[in-house]
Amino acid sequence: MHRFLLTPRWWGINVFVALAIPFCLFMGTWQLGRFEDRVGSHKEASAERPADRAAEPLDSLLPVDTKTSGRLASTAGEYGQQLLVPERDLDGKPGFYVLTLLRTDSGKTLPVVRGWLPGAADPAKAPAPPAGRVEVTGALQSSENSGTKGVHAQGGLPPGQLGVIGAATLVNLVHDPLYDAWLTVQTPVDGMTPVPAKAPNNTGLDLKAFQNLGYTGEWFVFVVFVLFMWFRLYRREVETLRDAEAGLLPAPAAAAGTPATDPAPAADPAPATARPAE
Repeated sequence: MHRFLLTPRWWGINVFVALAIPFCLFMGTWQLGRFEDRVGSHKEASAERPADRAAEPLDSLLPVDTKTSGRLASTAGEYGQQLLVPERDLDGKPGFYVLTLLRTDSGKTLPVVRGWLPGAADPAKAPAPPAGRVEVTGALQSSENSGTKGVHAQGGLPPGQLGVIGAATLVNLVHDPLYDAWLTVQTPVDGMTPVPAKAPNNTGLDLKAFQNLGYTGEWFVFVVFVLFMWFRLYRREVETLRDAEAGLLPAPAAAAGTPATDPAPAADPAPATARPAE
């Protein structure tokens, strides 16, 4: 009954199933691990806020990574050029960032977001930075890029405005070396609202995290689908053999490879005999 499982056709089916199931299980487990890593990083980021730890020197926290992003960093220098970062929402309200370039004691320039103001970007609304040498403490953030959520990457901004906070967009405005990072001041300054620190890239329960969870379910569904299709083919084969043994299937018209023979044509009826004339 089950000797059909040893035929070349079923050997191919069985090998495919034997390879497909472990592969799907591996991919599903890998995607689940990616989701668990993001959940763990989200819990870690939520449990440890920037204010929970004392500020550390800026250079000791560089380069910015998932462990140092959001940590309080301190540096000192003199404020210089001030720029506005438009189209930045805060708590669902439209507004803009007030960004001031800080020339640190090391000679490198650091972008510092001193706060947020509601409404359209207007230089008249932004308070002037303090003069002279200042000490600045803020949450450390990695440079933005055109793919960062919420940035204005289309260009076309008027002078004095910046769409993306990063060394790549400031290199043409600043002659000094630039830090590949920026600070956001966490204490109210000149009536401005502090800008909260953002979670590090590729961490937290964002859309990508739930995509990983969705992919996990898809791979496990593939396993069930492969098993279901194998069982369906197997059951059909067994039912076909049982019907054949019970004589429920019609016999083939001719043996395999032997052309069917047409039936002999019927003999023409004898022509009618003409009746002699009387």
